[in-house]
Amino acid sequence: MACYRQLLSDGFEGIQLTTDEPVTADAPLPHCGLDRINAPGEADAVAARHARRGDVCLTVHAGWGLEDEDDSFRIVEAILAASERHRLPIFIETHRATITQDIWRTVQIVKKFPEVRFNGDFSHYYCGQELVYGVWEDKMAFLQPVFDRIGFLHGRIASSGSMQVPIGPDIHVRPLQAHGKINYLAHFKELWIRSMLGFLKSAKPGDILIFAPELLSGVHYYARLFPDAAGQMVEESDRYAQALLYKDLACACFAEVCKSNPAGG
Repeated sequence: MACYRQLLSDGFEGIQLTTDEPVTADAPLPHCGLDRINAPGEADAVAARHARRGDVCLTVHAGWGLEDEDDSFRIVEAILAASERHRLPIFIETHRATITQDIWRTVQIVKKFPEVRFNGDFSHYYCGQELVYGVWEDKMAFLQPVFDRIGFLHGRIASSGSMQVPIGPDIHVRPLQAHGKINYLAHFKELWIRSMLGFLKSAKPGDILIFAPELLSGVHYYARLFPDAAGQMVEESDRYAQALLYKDLACACFAEVCKSNPAGG
């Protein structure tokens, strides 16, 4: 329970649990889940398992990215049906090595299924598709149908060359780590603000936009390791401290959205 007390003290209002992680008895925070649906036939069982666990909602990696358009559509159709059957909101994550790994296909999914909702992890597009390579404004306009369907955000900031990079202690200042031509912090503010505006366009009373910092360890080569003065390999940043900064940054972005769009806030 000490972890929960720390999270509550730091202003978090929920937690996302991995696929098989048990729920702590009398946990003081609500929880949502994450999982993978590789084929249409898996969708119902996955949704049922998370509904039984009491998850508020579920984010999923869908498919492996090798599917043709029809196969991708069948996976999405099955996810939507399972979500409705089990009354469990399911957000398809924008993630590499899945059916949403590129922005073109993701927009085609929206055209086929306007009711689809996404978990936006834009690090996969920003780095994996190098969004800054080309005309940024054109890509933002192309992604608008995705922004309009965001119901969940995974907070991770990338550069055009690395999937997970740190920001500085002042969330309003370009971080020293952004030493190249591009200010990735400014770009992620825009990505999150566009998503928040998209959420508010269709939000009904009681709807919640979840922002979950997701800073993964060096086991998956997300947190980069560098030798310290003693030659020991250490992570380049404190990931929990970064999560706190992300939380503050997301709150600042949402406050900016509400200020500019009071009717939607």
